[in-house]
Amino acid sequence: MNCYGFNFTWFEIGAFGFLLLMFIYQCYFYIRYIGGVLRKSRNEKKSKISFITELPPVSVIICAKNEEENLRKFLPFVFDQDYPDFEVIVINDGSSDNTGFFLDQLKKDEPRLKTTFVPMEATNKSTKKLGITLGVKAAKNDILILTDADCMPEDKTWLRQMARNFDNNTEFVLGYGAYFNKESSFLNKLISYETLFIGLQYMGMALAGKPYMGVGRNLAYRKSAFMKYNGFASSLNLRSGDDDLIINQHAHKDNTRVECAPDSITWSEPKRNFTDWYFQKKRHLSISGHYSLKSKWRLSVEPFTRFWFYLAFIACLCTGNWITFGASILLFIIRYGLIMSYINKSANHFGEKKHYFTILIFDILLPLITANFLLFDKKISYKTGSWK
Repeated sequence: MNCYGFNFTWFEIGAFGFLLLMFIYQCYFYIRYIGGVLRKSRNEKKSKISFITELPPVSVIICAKNEEENLRKFLPFVFDQDYPDFEVIVINDGSSDNTGFFLDQLKKDEPRLKTTFVPMEATNKSTKKLGITLGVKAAKNDILILTDADCMPEDKTWLRQMARNFDNNTEFVLGYGAYFNKESSFLNKLISYETLFIGLQYMGMALAGKPYMGVGRNLAYRKSAFMKYNGFASSLNLRSGDDDLIINQHAHKDNTRVECAPDSITWSEPKRNFTDWYFQKKRHLSISGHYSLKSKWRLSVEPFTRFWFYLAFIACLCTGNWITFGASILLFIIRYGLIMSYINKSANHFGEKKHYFTILIFDILLPLITANFLLFDKKISYKTGSWK
C-alpha cells in the first residue's frame, strides 16, 4: 500500500494500528485511574473536597495471631494518636505465644484498650473473620478503623485523616497500606512497586466511582454497615477476603470515599524472601476469583492491553520498515514516560522510593507471575480460597 510516497505492507499497517489502539487504552488507564490520587491531592489543596468538621468517636480494630513482638513495637503508635475519642480493640486470634499475657498487662495501664479472643479450638476456615466480627460487636462506636498488628501509622493524625471522610452518606473509607522499603534488594523493590501500583489502581478506580477492593492494613467502615450487610456471611467458606470482598460486594460510588493524604497511610513489614511473598500473593489471588463480573472485567483489560502492546511493539520492530520502527519507539517512550511520571510522583507523595529502569522489568514481570498463578498453578482452590 502506497501512502504519500511511502510503501507499507498490510502487516505493517495492521501491527502498528493494533499497537496504537493498545497504546491509547494504556494512556487512558494511567491518566484516569493511576493518576486519580494525584488529582485528588491537588483538588484537596484547592479546597475542592469537603470533610466533616466534628470528628466522631472511633473504634480501632486489630486482629492478632502470635503477634506479641509486633504489638509491643507498633501498638504504642496507635495509642499515641492525636484524636479526641477513640478505643482500641485487639482480638487475640488463638495465639500460642505471649500475646494474651502482654494484652492483659497492657490493659492495666491503658484504659482505652479492650480485648477479646478467638478460642484456639475454633474450627472456622477464617478465624480472622471471626475475630474481626467479635471485635465489631465489642466496639462501642459506629466508626471502625481496621489495621494489622504489624502496622505503624505514618503520623499522629492517621485517625483524623480517616475519620474526616465519614459524612452522612459514607459507609466505607479506603486507605493506603505501604510496606517499609529500607532495603535495596530486588524483592523489596518488587513488593514496593506492586503495592504502590495496586494501591493507586484500587484508589483510582474508587475515585472514579468504581470501588472494588480495600486492604485490611488501612480500612474503615461503619459498624451499622457491617451489620446491615451481614458482615462476612457470604465469604465464611473462604480463608481470606476479610478486607477486599466486603468492599467488592457492598461498596459503590455513593457510599465510598478514599483517603490518600500522606499522613493517612500505614506502614508494614514486607516479606523477607521470595517464597513467603509468593504464597502471600497466591492467597490474595485466590480471592480475586470471587470478585464481581464487572470488577473482573475491569481488572483484566489493563494487563491484557499491556501484553498485546508489547507483542505489537515487537512485531513493529521486526517489520523492517523504518517509519513504523521509529513511530513504535516513540509510542514506547511516551508510554514509559507516562508510567514513570505517575508512579514516581505518587511514590513521592506517599514517601516511598522512586522507580526508574525497574519499571520496565516489573511492568513485564508482574503480569507474567500473575498469569502463572491463575493459569498454571493448581494449588489454589478458587472455591474455598485454600491450599490443596
